[in-house]
This record gives sequence, C-alpha cells and structure tokens, in this order.
Amino acid sequence: MFSKILIANRGEIALRIHRACKEMGIATVAIHSEADKDAMHVRLADESVCIGPAAANESYLNIPAIISACEITHADAVHPGYGFLSENARFADIVEAHDMVFIGPTAAHIKLMGDKITAKEAVANAGIPVVPGSDGGVDSYEDAKEVAKDVGFPLLVKAAAGGGGRGMRLARTADDLEEALNAAQQEALAAFGDGSVYLERYLETPRHIEIQVIADTHGNVVHLGERDCSLQRRNQKVLEEAPSPALTAKQRAEIGETVRKAIAKIGYRGVGTIEFLYENGEFFFIEMNTRLQVEHPVTEMITDIDLVREQIRIAAGEKLNYTQKDVVFSGHSLECRINAENAKTFIPSPGKVQDFHAPGGLNVRLDSALYSGYSIPPHYDSLIGKLIVHGKTREGALLRLRRALGEMVITGIDTTIPLLKDLLENEDFLKGDYDIHWLERWMDEQADS
Repeated sequence: MFSKILIANRGEIALRIHRACKEMGIATVAIHSEADKDAMHVRLADESVCIGPAAANESYLNIPAIISACEITHADAVHPGYGFLSENARFADIVEAHDMVFIGPTAAHIKLMGDKITAKEAVANAGIPVVPGSDGGVDSYEDAKEVAKDVGFPLLVKAAAGGGGRGMRLARTADDLEEALNAAQQEALAAFGDGSVYLERYLETPRHIEIQVIADTHGNVVHLGERDCSLQRRNQKVLEEAPSPALTAKQRAEIGETVRKAIAKIGYRGVGTIEFLYENGEFFFIEMNTRLQVEHPVTEMITDIDLVREQIRIAAGEKLNYTQKDVVFSGHSLECRINAENAKTFIPSPGKVQDFHAPGGLNVRLDSALYSGYSIPPHYDSLIGKLIVHGKTREGALLRLRRALGEMVITGIDTTIPLLKDLLENEDFLKGDYDIHWLERWMDEQADS
C-alpha cells in the first residue's frame, strides 16, 4: 500500500480524498494555487505545496509544477479527483514515467474513452447498445446529409472531445443541419482544441441513467447499480438519485450485467461510469467517464462501498474483496449540488462566507470544504458542496433531504439552495416523473409566473 498520496485537485473532492487516505493510514500532500492557500484541504493535509497563481492553467493544470510537488514531497501516487487533469491521458503517462502511480485507469483507456467516437466504437464492439448515428466523425455538410438519410431527424451534432454541453447543436430539420454542424465544429475547436464532431439521433424525452463500475487488475469487475442524473440545467447536473425511480429491478440487473461484461472485455481498471440515455425501455450509450463522478456519494450510500478507498486499493494492485453477488442495494439516496450562484440568474457569487451551519442527523452527509470566514475564490467552478441523504424508501429520503436543506445555513454569498427547496415541492419531481429536459421547462415556467 502507498505511504503518501498527492491529491491533484481542490475543494470538496480534495477533502474527500484526504479523508479516505487518512482512514487508510496514508499521508497526504495537498497542492494549491495562491488563491487556495486557506482552503480546508490545505489546512488538513500532512503537507502542502503551492504550485502557482490563481489561474487554473498556471496551477491545477500545470503538469510540471504538480510533478515537481510530487518529487519534493516523495509521493508514491497521485489521485486526480474529478475535473482538471483527471481524464488527461498525457498526465497519467507522465505520472507513471516518474515512477509514481496514477490512481485511475490506464492512459490508453483514458484516451480511448476521451474521444466519444472511439469510445462509441469500443463499447459497441463490447456489446453495449449505442444511439444510432454516424459511423465515426463527420467532416462536411455532404457527409452529414448522408447520415441524415439513414438516421433521420432530429439529429444532434456533438463534439468528439466534448463534455458539459459544449460543441453540441440540435438540427430538427434538414434546413438546420448545415448551421448546426458549423456551429458545433467551431465551438468544439474553441473549447477543446479539436473540431471533430459526430451525429446521433436526438431522443425527445430520455432520462440520463449511468452505471457505476469498478474493476481491479486481476480481471474482477462488478457494477454498483445505476444513478439517475436527469435533472439538468444546460447539460449540467443539479440533483442525482440512486436507484432510478424509472427502472425495475429486472432492468437494473440486465443493464448492469451488460455493462459489467463489456468492461471486463475492454480490460478496464479502476472506477468508471457508463452513461446512457434511456427512453421507452431502451438504453443508448452516450459516453464513459474514466474517473470518479461528482455524484459518487449516492452509490456509496446505497451499497456501503467507499469508492475512493477502492480506487486506492486497486491502484496499489489489490483485488476486489467482493463479487457481484455480494453487492447489495439498500434503500434510496439523493444528492443536491449546491453552487455559489444566484438561484434565479445563476450568476456566480464568489466571496466571504459569513455564517456556515451544516445539517446533521441520521443518514445525512455533506461533502463540502466550506467554513465560516472562508473566501470562495472567483477563479474556479462554483460547486461548493453536495448534500447527500439516505432513506429506506425514496419518500423517506425526500423528506430527509427537505429537512436537511431547511437546516443548512450559508450567508454572505448567494447559493442555489432556494432553487433546490422549490424543486422539492414539485409534484412531478416527487413522483419521479421527469426527463433530461424537465428541469429547464419547469424553471422557465417559474420565471414566467
């Protein structure tokens, strides 16, 4: 087992990784920008290293600075968390080249799944259902028209190297296609340095269902069920739950086993998430995330499996100490993402936290690096916390979440807590009757009323 792990991230996920390491008897190294010198993960880590100015490209994305921090602290391994360099194959390669362990999948698998075109081909060959669309990338309008003849409209133009809704355009008719193609290519090039795009059939009312998998280096693979991440605004998740209220136990077992076998066939290692669109009883692959997900706590709550601990154990070469039949799904869990944003305009709200009170009670968990007096810097993502609850039933979990949100106090900045409170009063959501477009429709109705 490792003696010291450098955490190549910040905020709540850096703190989450630190806690897992300490419970395993592993020393931690925190890296931080000048703007994060007072961050909680920096305060709690055994060692800390400032790696640059506030700008992410000069600090958290600065590979030479991070490697230097590893070398001066004699770290055995690097945990990338999520975001930043977590899905950067070059970073994984460089870490390994410096005789340290990258806590994640191989660079080859990161690269394979980081390109949505090659990822789609790989999982289709492994038996996972995919959305009908182009066979590979589409370079020209003429190529796009040929795809449209076979697949039909509406069509979604998507960036091959994309994520977060960038490099994505909808063409409902042939008249929209050329403009959508050009806009997606230009945005993809600006956002990712890669203008490659592909086409997929657009599903009108799907849910976003993702399957959590975990695989060791000895050929053992298990799935840990699904998460429903359909409540999204501008392709960004707002609230997640597990299990999905839309699936039956039979559907859960079938898609889980399909994914488990595919991951084994691919030879993947570590944790990963296969994301699907689900409509009318059918699953369609959209992407694989080769890292820890923001919403991983809901899976931990219903399985009692610490995913960060498992990442570390697998990276150290240890075997999974359970099989698929040992995985038991218990109760229901929900996670609210809390952002430092105005709940109506979504304008970011960095600044000093005056009062902070975390909710508590049975089966209530808050993953956050906030504290009273902490100044949230304006340079990074606005996520400041994740409130997670567990209950024996979905109804019980919803009541617990409502109570926990009512207890939570964050003053001095705007947060999205009011939006989440309103959401928990909506009958459609309470019944589990929603799709990936529902939240934006509901928010538009709220704004007009």
